[in-house]
Amino acid sequence: AIDEQGNFLTDEVVCRYGEEIVHVENVKVDLLDVSPKQVVSVSAGLIPFLEHDDANRALMGSNMQRQAVPLLKTEAPYVGTGLERKVAIDSGAVVVSKANGVVTYVDATKVVVTNKNKEEVTHRLLNFERSNQAMCLHQKPLVDLGEKVKVGSVLADGPSTNGGDLALGRNILMAFMPWEGYNFEDAILISERLRKEDVFTSIHIEEFDIEARTTKLGDEEITREIPNVSEEALKNLDENGIIRIGAQVTPGDILVGKVTPKGETEPPAEEKLLRAIFGEKAKDVRDTSLRLPHGAKGTIVDVLVLSKENGDDLKAGVNQLVRIYIAEKRKITVGDKMSGRHGNKGVVSRVLPVEDMPHLEDGTPIDVAVNPLGVPSRMNIGQVLEVHLGLAIGDMDQYIATPVFDGAKEADVKDYLEKAGYSRTGKVKLIDGRSGEPFDNPVTVGRMYMLKLHHLVEDKMHARAIGPYSLVTQQPLGGKAQFGGQRLGEMEVWALEAYGASNILQEMLTVKSDDITGRTKTYEAIVKGQQMPEADAPESFRVLIKEFQSLGLDVTLYDKEGDTIELDKNIDG
Repeated sequence: AIDEQGNFLTDEVVCRYGEEIVHVENVKVDLLDVSPKQVVSVSAGLIPFLEHDDANRALMGSNMQRQAVPLLKTEAPYVGTGLERKVAIDSGAVVVSKANGVVTYVDATKVVVTNKNKEEVTHRLLNFERSNQAMCLHQKPLVDLGEKVKVGSVLADGPSTNGGDLALGRNILMAFMPWEGYNFEDAILISERLRKEDVFTSIHIEEFDIEARTTKLGDEEITREIPNVSEEALKNLDENGIIRIGAQVTPGDILVGKVTPKGETEPPAEEKLLRAIFGEKAKDVRDTSLRLPHGAKGTIVDVLVLSKENGDDLKAGVNQLVRIYIAEKRKITVGDKMSGRHGNKGVVSRVLPVEDMPHLEDGTPIDVAVNPLGVPSRMNIGQVLEVHLGLAIGDMDQYIATPVFDGAKEADVKDYLEKAGYSRTGKVKLIDGRSGEPFDNPVTVGRMYMLKLHHLVEDKMHARAIGPYSLVTQQPLGGKAQFGGQRLGEMEVWALEAYGASNILQEMLTVKSDDITGRTKTYEAIVKGQQMPEADAPESFRVLIKEFQSLGLDVTLYDKEGDTIELDKNIDG
């Protein structure tokens, strides 16, 4: 510690010498760090009480701040580190004034500042733009008409900022307590208030493209005239076959109508007659329209049409490109990932009605219940100090900066709790919302700054009944993007073998996978309600035989009666 003149207050100080931390006399010290926080990165510098967190969890806390989703309603943290404003300004998310002067015009799209030479400096604002992470980038003005500003003043908030400060999450009233096992293993129990009041609601904007190309058989065409499609399916398309802005869409809906010429054979006489009467419209085309994929839904917010005719620069062979933007409001839901700033992450396990949540003696229900067992083994005690300080500060409606390695001490936190009228332990009497009975022991309750992370269950949910198959192995493709199946690897096969589940195992390895004839017959049998057929040889077995043949080994198969099995005959017939 040093006094106001910069002199050491103690004769012996702790300092760095080479790779070591040593105790030496103060006269031997040559250099002094500019700031205690200079040893950590920007994202680590945003973690309050970092000095009380284990390094592994601090690393997770740093990384997870980068995964925070910009929320609809932002809020700066009650317990910050003092870096929040600097980070927000340097990130470029907020709009800062380029001139000294007076605000002479302000609306949702721009802020105009007029300087003393009567020169107008215009600052453009982003309006519901899409980021590369499919997030919504939106800037809203903070200044009023006639307000004086100087260079560097914050004129407009951006995504994840509030009043010019970084605001990645929300201040949440939470308790460290188990609740009916719903916060076992890092699960998080949340109150319905967080959904009703849009506390953790975010806007996501997806984009979908379709190109009209020149093919060997003719040009593809973007049109409303799509063969074999009902009028109901076309109701939201305009006269050009493009969906109108504002339409609500669900999976399978047509976004852009497109037809592609089919390979033509010599048409029969009656077709020639029809063409002579109705012109070229009756020619053979197939429907290749852009449809909304599985798992997506929302509102059309923007449509972009680019075409060669209008002089737009498109790839070779592309005549027209249509890009559709779909926005969706997502409330927090079961399966979404949340986290604090100390690497204390978890998944929402249940959304409980407000009246069932535990509440304080004055009737205030808590918003989140997390498991106290998530603290000791992880050694991220910073979260506990943040919760205690947040309780006291939040009640006073103040904001506090506790810089890394130079912030509030345990005694300061206790003093703040006492000042706010709480016990110095930070524990309060909590009452069960269901029974009205108090819990057996006092509970640590406070305000924690929590983030909603990019890992949303809606993006991960996936189910497949039938879908595409790999050309080589004839097995279902993998992954959500390919509308694939669930992989049954060798370890899963061992598990089924260990339990003697022979029927399900055979099904998984044949008709549900690469037994081409078997899967078709099985589908038919299910549709018609008939008995399931016998499984045939899977395609992977045929591939193995072909591998042997390529090595010059002739493999012949025999059935129980000793007759030869013709594999290649089965595949065609």
